[in-house]
Amino acid sequence: MDFTLPDSLQALRERTAAFIRDEIIPLEADPGRGAHGPTEALRVELNHRARHAGLLAPHVAEEWGGLGLSHLGRAVVFEEAGYSLLGPLALHCAAPDEGNMHLLEVVATPAQKARWLRPLPAAEIRSCFCMTEPHPGAGSDPGLLQTTAERDGEGYVIRGHKWLITGADGAGFAIVMATVPGEGGGPTMFLTDMQVPGIRIGRIIDSIDQSFAGGHAEVFFEGCRVGPDQVLGEVGQGLRYAQVRLAPARLTHCMRWLGAARRAHDIATAHARERHAFGKPIGEHEGVGFMLADNEIDIHMCRLSIWHTAWLLDQGQHGRHESSMAKVFCSEAIFRIADRCVQVLGGLGVTRDTVVEQIFREARAFRIYDGPSEVHRWAIARRALRTETTR
Repeated sequence: MDFTLPDSLQALRERTAAFIRDEIIPLEADPGRGAHGPTEALRVELNHRARHAGLLAPHVAEEWGGLGLSHLGRAVVFEEAGYSLLGPLALHCAAPDEGNMHLLEVVATPAQKARWLRPLPAAEIRSCFCMTEPHPGAGSDPGLLQTTAERDGEGYVIRGHKWLITGADGAGFAIVMATVPGEGGGPTMFLTDMQVPGIRIGRIIDSIDQSFAGGHAEVFFEGCRVGPDQVLGEVGQGLRYAQVRLAPARLTHCMRWLGAARRAHDIATAHARERHAFGKPIGEHEGVGFMLADNEIDIHMCRLSIWHTAWLLDQGQHGRHESSMAKVFCSEAIFRIADRCVQVLGGLGVTRDTVVEQIFREARAFRIYDGPSEVHRWAIARRALRTETTR
């Protein structure tokens, strides 16, 4: 594996870093930061700036208006985007839209792409992915899926209760996971516009994070009708298609959060150079210096894990085992980095005078969404117990 980045990708990396520094970080104090995430007006402004800079939806194929980056290219650019918590939203490479674009590119029919994919990379609309349900429904265990799509003539009627659906409020369309009774069973994915009869947005859930447009909502499907042309993929194959989305999506979360961890580390390191105590800069005291050293180690190891898994995906491999390992390691290492940065900053670290407090708070959720660490460890262990030839 050659770790040398092509000149074109290195240039794009530098251009993205400059864009985030000059155009996006100054907007972090914008009053459009609400309790449940950036407002639609701020989202539109961020996307406008990225579009003008030629950086909108860099992961999407050129056919659909993106830059057509490889997985390794995404690793480089998404990390730079993540240097501001608003950066992924600006570049339109944040969850859930980024994963939905990838899924539609791979699975959707030409007609479905024309209707739902084409406006998405252009940031004309947002989307959501309706999978998670409250107890006793599906969370980490998709076998508990309660939402149903019952056959009604040629189409289907969807009924169910979803929650923690990121970006549902204000989304243009949804990808919905539901079980189809009597047709081989098994979860199935459906595409539906959100502004149709039978879909109701409930409360926007108060949560630990504030960086996702639209926040996290409860969504009620109360007789939502969809046609046969709105089945995404094949009936009963929803879990297989979910892996098409989830393996790369786990990794892109790692990419974006690594950028945020670097931002926190840079702030803490600058403080450790400038703040004096007991006769010298606090960074020269081993208690602080060793925390910075551990941050350097975790950042480096996260990047290696991300780049290696991205390289495997670019070779056409599934990368499920490696993406699970990267997700566990990166989510836990990034939280360690953020925690150390709060400690290095001392009293300043628990205030909102820097972005470190927000990074620390929001990074905590990363160990839960897209598979909690415990579920990934369980899956990693199961694969480890198999022979190498069947992994």
